[in-house]
Parts: sequence; C-alpha cells; structure tokens
Amino acid sequence: MTLAPEWAAAFMLAFARVGTLVMLLPGVSERALPTRIRLAMALVLTLVFLPIAQPLLPRGSLIAALLMEIAIGFTLGFTARLIVAALQTAGTVVAQDLGLSYAQTIDPTAGSQGTAIANLLTLLGATLVFVTDLHHLAISAIGASYMKLPPGALPKAGDALSLAMRTMATGFALAVKIAAPFAVFAIVFNVGLGVLSRMMPSLQVFFIALPASVLLGMLMLLAVIGVMMGVYLDALGDVLALLNGR
Repeated sequence: MTLAPEWAAAFMLAFARVGTLVMLLPGVSERALPTRIRLAMALVLTLVFLPIAQPLLPRGSLIAALLMEIAIGFTLGFTARLIVAALQTAGTVVAQDLGLSYAQTIDPTAGSQGTAIANLLTLLGATLVFVTDLHHLAISAIGASYMKLPPGALPKAGDALSLAMRTMATGFALAVKIAAPFAVFAIVFNVGLGVLSRMMPSLQVFFIALPASVLLGMLMLLAVIGVMMGVYLDALGDVLALLNGR
C-alpha cells in the first residue's frame, strides 16, 4: 500500500505523455474514432509503456514533471500532425484548380469544414495508415520517445522549433508535390481557354470551361490518386521513422 502513491504518480506522468501523443499521432488520433475508444487506447498504451517509463521518471515536483511530459508529447505529436495537414492543403489546392472549391463538406477526421476533395484525401490517408500498418510505427514512436527524451529532460526550445520548422517545410513541399499535376493542368487548361476565346469571341467560354474542367480534373484525379497517396505515405513513414530514431 505504501507504493500506491508512487505508482499513481508514475502512471499520471506516463499518461500525460502517452495521452497527448495518442491525441495527435496519425491514425490513432483521428476524430472518426470515438472519444471513448481513443481514451481507452491511451490508458492501455500507458499501462504497456509504464514499465519502461517508471524507472526513468524524475524525482521532484510532480506538477513541473507533468507539464514537461505534456510539452514533450505535444512537440512530438504536433511534428507528425504537420505531415497529415499536407493532405488537407493539397486537397484544397486541387479543388481550387478544378473549380470545386465551393463544394464544402465536414471533414470526419478533423471535425471541421473543408472542400470535398480535401476531405476525401484526408479520409483516404487515415484509412491507408491502418492498411499499411503505419499506426504500428506511430505507437512504437511513443516507446522510442522515452529513449530519446527521458522524463524530466525537456527538449531545448531551439531544437523543438527547428524540428517544427523543418517538418512544416516538409509538409508544404509535400502538399505542393501532391497538387503539382493539377496546378499544371489548371495553367494549361486556362491558357487554352484564353486562346479559344480569342479565336472564337462569340463562344460562351464559361459554360464550356466549368463542366470540362470538372470532368477532365476528376478523370485526372482517378488516374493519379494512387501516386499521390504513395508519395504521402512515404513522407509520413519517413517522419515516423525519424521519431522512432531510425
């Protein structure tokens, strides 16, 4: 019984990091999963990683250690989340290029409103995380975080900011890479319409442009969506491998 307060404190500190990571890591943090399931997952993973974390837990102020654990979990989880946000950015760009930016729906993975194509890509990305077992990498990154950042060892602000900036740059580059075919398509299509309107001034270009843009764009999306998601999964796998120290 004398060990109960010490065990409770260790569980609380471990849950602070694991729970924060579960709420942010790709796959396991999606809003499509009910809150109770995510909470149960966080509790189970805390019990799994508690034997690893307990010997490393610092002695001293419990409140300070708790805040440091939350900061570490948020830093690592937010890093991975920036890559996931690249799909939403790329989908928004694709929708604008195809003239479908007005088609707004609720994103089931984030609970916010976005374009239909962006929501399709984010939902497909979340599904592929489980299909390709990348969620195993996300879970193993929780255990690896105790080796790279032991409890009580708060990451330096400069290192955390550098990691966030590099990941943000990677996320924007990934979004541009995914949406690049549609940006090229939009440029070529609009230039062609401009030439056509000059050659045939009496032609109602607008009534031809929008249906043709949507039709050709959707055919193009069907042709390249496999490559788009492959590029996304490769980038996400690299970030998760980095969090695992590989």
